[in-house]
Amino acid sequence: MTGARPGRDDGSGLVGVVLVSHSAPLAEAVADLARGLAAGGPVVPVAAAGGTDGGGLGTSAARILAAAREVDRGAGVALLADLGSSVLTVKALLLEDELPPGSRLVDAPFVEGAVAAVVAASAGVPLAQVAEAAGEAYAYRKA
Repeated sequence: MTGARPGRDDGSGLVGVVLVSHSAPLAEAVADLARGLAAGGPVVPVAAAGGTDGGGLGTSAARILAAAREVDRGAGVALLADLGSSVLTVKALLLEDELPPGSRLVDAPFVEGAVAAVVAASAGVPLAQVAEAAGEAYAYRKA
């Protein structure tokens, strides 16, 4: 878990989740999957920040900022990124203090981590536990 910043984790809101991908369709599909698997009760705000501003493959700081602001409910924002420049862009935004207070880059596999983060956040746990749940997805064995 990297990029933690102190936030407003005072219980006044829910942890939001942002999925940062080089591909807008991929980010949207993973967001839909995570929402669907977390259903059965209230689902936290989840936003996809995929692709460039022009609609191509790549990473957009503006899209990440907009998504983080959209899901911020006062308890922090968990950001999960897929590859290289998406991770670097989130880290730069954290260093520049541009993301909402309590934003955190979560070290987790993109799909499994997203599902775990949304399920945990929907249960109302604090950001640290959301990040932990997402990170535990590294241990999921498929064989």
